[in-house]
Amino acid sequence: MSVEPPPTRDSGAEEMRTGRLLLTRPGPDDLDAIFALHTDPEACAHNPSDLMETRRDADLLLLRWTHQWNRYGFGYWMVRRHDSPEPLGICGVKIVGYRRHAVLNLFYRFFPASWGHGYAGEAATAAVDWAHTHRPDDVVIARVRPENIASQRVALRAGLVRAEEFDTPGDDGADWFYVSA
Repeated sequence: MSVEPPPTRDSGAEEMRTGRLLLTRPGPDDLDAIFALHTDPEACAHNPSDLMETRRDADLLLLRWTHQWNRYGFGYWMVRRHDSPEPLGICGVKIVGYRRHAVLNLFYRFFPASWGHGYAGEAATAAVDWAHTHRPDDVVIARVRPENIASQRVALRAGLVRAEEFDTPGDDGADWFYVSA
């Protein structure tokens, strides 16, 4: 059972900029990218249950993300370089229940062609910084597979610390937890 906090809306989160990146609220124009990212076996290798089979799956995912945005005023962002309209991936935070507490889950998934350039770390750092500024009472967590070294580095770069006491078996593999300090 998850416990949701009372609905509160934050504003001004629909677009953020970092040194190289533009993070924007996903919309219908992003459906192709959302579907492409979630049908890429390499991008979903550490979370195979996230692989999509149909375009309808992407529609439903965007609908859930839109609900999060409409209810709370924040969520996951599409990530692009300032100088390109092509999506690099998705990153952001959303409210989830964990051990009967509401926490902010940090999520990041990027197209393999964008790996190795520091984009995920830059976007994740922006998302965690946003959470610390706008929702300072909320704990930020990242669930990472033990074998996903790159994702562990992203969580650490974003300022999270390893919290072995929270590790779980996970839905499709063990989850190592990283939490905001």
